[in-house]
Amino acid sequence: MSSYYVYLLECSDKTLYTGWTKNIKKRIQEHNNGMCGAKYTRTRRPIKLVYMETYSTLSDVLKRESQIKKLSHEEKLGFTRKAK
Repeated sequence: MSSYYVYLLECSDKTLYTGWTKNIKKRIQEHNNGMCGAKYTRTRRPIKLVYMETYSTLSDVLKRESQIKKLSHEEKLGFTRKAK
């Protein structure tokens, strides 16, 4: 069974980026190195993974990504504090 990940990245300018993927290691590498990273993160490198959740279905991960994207910056920072 496949796993899906929703994640928060902290960019070099301290902004947060939310995304989802099936391969977290590869996606982080793409954000930091390749042209396949999101346009938002390309100019804000280096990025670092600060939070991640795992889901078993694409539907669930997309719903969660949408929920997180609607949160304020401070609310998202709460996730990162809990993860430490």
